[in-house]
Amino acid sequence: MTRYIGLDLHKRVLEVCILDQGGHVEARMRLPVDRDSLASFAKSELRLDDRVAVEATTNTWPVVELLRSYVADVTVSNPMATKAIAQAKVKTDKIDARMLAQLLRADFLPSVWQPDADTSRLRQLTNQRASLVADRISIKNRIHAVLHQRLIPPPSTRLFNEHGRQWLDQLEIDPDGRAALRRDLHLLDELEHAVAEVDRMLFRLAGEDPRIKLLITLPGVDVACAQTILGALGDLSRFADGDHAASYLGLVPSTKQSAEHAYHGPITKAGNTHARWMLVEAAQHLGNNPGPLGAFFRRLEHKKNRNVAVVATARKLVTIAYLLLTRGEPYRYAMPARTGDKLRNLRLRSGGARRPTGCPKGTRPIAKLPDGSSRTIKPLATLYADEAVPGLLPPTAAEQSMINRNPAVAAFVASLAEPQVRPRQYRKPQIHAPSVDTGGSTDRARRPAR
Repeated sequence: MTRYIGLDLHKRVLEVCILDQGGHVEARMRLPVDRDSLASFAKSELRLDDRVAVEATTNTWPVVELLRSYVADVTVSNPMATKAIAQAKVKTDKIDARMLAQLLRADFLPSVWQPDADTSRLRQLTNQRASLVADRISIKNRIHAVLHQRLIPPPSTRLFNEHGRQWLDQLEIDPDGRAALRRDLHLLDELEHAVAEVDRMLFRLAGEDPRIKLLITLPGVDVACAQTILGALGDLSRFADGDHAASYLGLVPSTKQSAEHAYHGPITKAGNTHARWMLVEAAQHLGNNPGPLGAFFRRLEHKKNRNVAVVATARKLVTIAYLLLTRGEPYRYAMPARTGDKLRNLRLRSGGARRPTGCPKGTRPIAKLPDGSSRTIKPLATLYADEAVPGLLPPTAAEQSMINRNPAVAAFVASLAEPQVRPRQYRKPQIHAPSVDTGGSTDRARRPAR
C-alpha cells in the first residue's frame, strides 16, 4: 500500500510526516541531517512502494540520492511555486512536512527537474568558480581602497599583472598600509591558485564536451559562460523551443492579465541567477558587434534604452544557444579572429596539441602590410574545419531577408567567406613607482608612455 511522505529539510534537522492512502497521519519523526541518521531512517522506515516529497534547497540533492533506492519515487518541489506552504499564515516544520505529503498525495505538487550526475557536477564547479572570482574581486577592491585612502593613484588600470605587482611591492607606504597590502596580496595569491585549479577541472570537462565548441562561437560567450549555460539548462529535450529555455532562466517579461487588461513588466528573474547574470554580462558589449546580434542590439538601444537592449540581447543569446545545441551547428556570423582565439584557447587548455603557425620551413615570409607586421585571419568556414567544429549551414529565408535589409550586416556576412589581413598591435607597458613617505605625502606617479 502506497504511503506519502513529506520531508521538511533544513541544514541540521529533518521533519518527517508519513500519510497513508486516506491522508491520515501514520507517523511523525524528527532526525538530524547526517548520512548515518538518514541511512538508518531509510532502512528502518521506508518501503519500496513509498513516495517521498522534499523541497529544493542547498542540501536537497545528496538527500535525494541517498533515499532514491529505498522508495518508488522522490519528488523535489519548487518552493517558489508551492504557495500552500510559502503563503501559509501558520507555518511550522510539522505543518510544512504534512502539506508536502498532502500535495504529493493529491498529485498537485509543483516539481523541479532533477539533474543527472554530470550536470550536478558542472553546476557545482561553475558556482564554486563564480564564488571564488567574487572573492577575488572583493580582495582587489580592498587593495584599491588602501591606495585611495592614502591618495596614491595607481599607475594604470592593470594593477594586478606582473608590472602592477612589482609596483605594489616597491611602493613606499606607511606601516599599516604595507601590512594591509601584504595580507590582501597573500589572500589574492591563494585565490588565484584556487581559481586556476577550478579552471583546469572545467577545461578538462570542456575538452570532452563537443557542445562547448558550439556555444563559444557565439559572440561574448567564453568557456565559463558556456558551461554555466549547459549546467543551468541541463536536458534540452524538456524545452519545447528557445523561448521556453529563456523563460526557464527568467529572461522574459512578466505578465499580469485579467479580462481585457494585460500588463507586461520587468523580466521574471526566475531560475538560475548565476546563468542569467553571465548572459547579461555577455550581452553588454554586443552593441559593437558588426553582425546580426549587434544590429539587433543597436536597433533596440535607439528605440528604447541600453538596459532594455542588453537584457533583450541576453534573451536572444539563449534562444540562439538552444538552436545551436539542438541542431548541432556553430554560429554562422561569428567574428573569425576572436572566435579562433577562443577555440584555440579551449584546445590548448583542455590538453590538445599545439599546431605550427607562420610560414612553412624553408620559405620566406612575404610582407602583406607596409609595416611588415600582419596577421592573416582565416575564413570562418576554414577556421571551423581546422578546429573540428561542425560545418556551417546555409541561412534560413528569414535570416537572409534580415541581412539583405541591412547593408552593413550584409557586408560583414560577405567578409566571413574571405581571409582577412590585420596588423599586429603590441605595446609594452612602462610602469614607474611613485615615492611616498610614511606621513602620507605623495609624489605624482608618471603616466605610462603612450
